[in-house]
Amino acid sequence: MSCGRLSPAADTQEATVTSTGRAGGTGRAGGTGGTGGAGGTGRRGLGAALLVAGIIALAFNLRAAITSLPPLFPEMSDTLHLSSAALAALAAAPALCFGVFSPVAAPLSLRFGEERVLGSAVVLLAAGLVLRSVAPLVLLFPGTIVAAGSIAMINVLLPSLVKRRRPDQAGLLIGLYLMSLSAGAIVGSLVAVPVFTAAGGQNGAIRLALGLWALPAMVAAVAWFPQLRYRALPDARVRSGAEPAGGLPPGIAPSRAGLPPPRAGQPPGAAGNHGVLAMARYALAWQVAAFMGLQSFLYYATLSWFPTMFRDRGASAVHAGDLLALMNLGNAVTAMLLPVLAHRAKDQRVLVAASTVATSAGLAGAAFAPLGSAAGWVLLLGLGQGATLGLGIFLTMARAPDPATAASLSGFAQGGGYLLAATGPLLVGFLHSATGGWAIPVGALLGVAAVQVTIGWLAGRNLTVPQSSVPSRGLISKPG
Repeated sequence: MSCGRLSPAADTQEATVTSTGRAGGTGRAGGTGGTGGAGGTGRRGLGAALLVAGIIALAFNLRAAITSLPPLFPEMSDTLHLSSAALAALAAAPALCFGVFSPVAAPLSLRFGEERVLGSAVVLLAAGLVLRSVAPLVLLFPGTIVAAGSIAMINVLLPSLVKRRRPDQAGLLIGLYLMSLSAGAIVGSLVAVPVFTAAGGQNGAIRLALGLWALPAMVAAVAWFPQLRYRALPDARVRSGAEPAGGLPPGIAPSRAGLPPPRAGQPPGAAGNHGVLAMARYALAWQVAAFMGLQSFLYYATLSWFPTMFRDRGASAVHAGDLLALMNLGNAVTAMLLPVLAHRAKDQRVLVAASTVATSAGLAGAAFAPLGSAAGWVLLLGLGQGATLGLGIFLTMARAPDPATAASLSGFAQGGGYLLAATGPLLVGFLHSATGGWAIPVGALLGVAAVQVTIGWLAGRNLTVPQSSVPSRGLISKPG
């Protein structure tokens, strides 16, 4: 649906907002509410701006609390007396939580609405970050689990919400979302060590470094508040074809929104009756999930251990944090660009190959080239990783025939993908402990990249998962 237009309620006693933005007493779009004129246009523009601001605010919080930890791993080990195994578990915890909690996001959105689940998730995110900072010796892992589980649900639902609310601008909005996500990752890794040092470098400094990121989460909760008036609900007229499934606005053809036309003989509104687990029937869904998982495997492995690798090679703590921030800066550039390019491309196979080659070259250069050239290699690594992240998120939309199925495919891809990704930090930590060096761990990452390009070539084909033959629970936006 276009932002600012609410689909008519099934109950005619409930006044709704028409496409002009005026309230209509009949409860039907195009009823007696009159023309909105400039005022209606202004309200629609404000609604669109509030939606974009909310998306950007939520996205900023999806990585900052995670990327702020690896630069401080040596200090956390000393201050909180964490073993190498505990640090590896802490590094793997976010991706593991993403895998566990991602599948529940789509069912919750069908029950309560995407907007309300997202609002609840960002509040829980802030609570988890506060929790882990109050008593890190006891609550570090519980707080991290609450925060990461909340991030998992936002990861899943934001792309499907974009496809439902602004299908004609999906590539641009996903790019903005990923740019904001990367900006949060940059800031988190850049300020971690300076904040810890400025706070005195003791237990209080650790608590500050852990809890600082609750503040932007609270800001995001406020920014998202205007969206809580929208709610995704099943509607009988969507199933009958009287209303556009998934909230597509009138005048926007399914092909323009990236949706294929219904099959011959298929009931109107039949697309999208796919639960998260039902995605396991489709090879294409597994390919998207594997690509998402492998690109996340590489990202979280390098995010978690490259600062330590650079410090072992002679870099200072601040320099290692700066290099991690530079990697995330590369993420920001291509994460915004690639969804737009992917949206315009016939298929995404060439983009997958180019992005993975850049990731592989950056990995090898960062690990084996002289430390003085690390900045250039790390930037190349970040550019490749940002591109593969942007493609992974885009594929969860592009390989689904409608917004409801996109939410299920996103939950399946991120659930299974992040369970795979959680093994990345654990594997690199184990190989480093076993060998005492970084050559074998980085060699293993290069092998993963080779598998990623093969899987990505399959996921990049111009295909979608099959449409359901059973009438779906069409999603519309209604005032709550």
